[in-house]
Amino acid sequence: MQKLEQRPAYTLMIADMAREERPRERLIHYGASALANRELLAILLRTGVQGCSVLDLSDRLLSEFGGLRGLSQATVNEISQTVHGLGPAKAAQVLAALELGQRAATLHPDEKPQVKTPADAANLLMGDMAYFNQEHLRVLILDTKNVVQNQWRHSLYKGSLNSSVVRVAEVFREAIRCNAAAIIVAHNHPSGDPTPSPEDIRVTRDIRQAGELLDIQLLDHIVIGAQRWVSMKERGLGF
Repeated sequence: MQKLEQRPAYTLMIADMAREERPRERLIHYGASALANRELLAILLRTGVQGCSVLDLSDRLLSEFGGLRGLSQATVNEISQTVHGLGPAKAAQVLAALELGQRAATLHPDEKPQVKTPADAANLLMGDMAYFNQEHLRVLILDTKNVVQNQWRHSLYKGSLNSSVVRVAEVFREAIRCNAAAIIVAHNHPSGDPTPSPEDIRVTRDIRQAGELLDIQLLDHIVIGAQRWVSMKERGLGF
């Protein structure tokens, strides 16, 4: 009798799963949005490594790097060295897919977007700002109907946000040139926690007061974390 290959009891191979439960089949039938991160990653990896199914491998990578955010910031060497048997080719494939996802999240139709809620502003900016390793400050320039007038992916400042570094004149320079009615300021917290700091509140207050003198309203200051954000206007911080 042919000897069966021995596998650890906890390792469930894709071939062992019911066909309708396999990640690729689930994507085909239900769409990519129905899949968990581990399933999407498993489709990219295609196969596991010795003693580790592709789903287990996906779980391990997500755990080792702290989720998709951490994985997207890793290097090919860091990924391939995390699991024995996972080569640079697969690691590069994963990073390429994650980068495409981040770029796709920043794409918008040719028409200028309109900001009706804090969520609208956050959705415009989170695609890449949630992944920055240092703080970036961006400014949305709006007309009287809250239609965005400028290129919102341009960062005005990089580094720690504090009132001694942020020059209010620079924040409003483009808004004055465009004869804007209002602006929305946004910055990210690389820690992933979007809770506003006391310095964030001070900067917001300075910008709001300058806007009142210039007759350009500061509609909001959005703080972006890891897939989370905070509207300082909604919380009454600096406003």
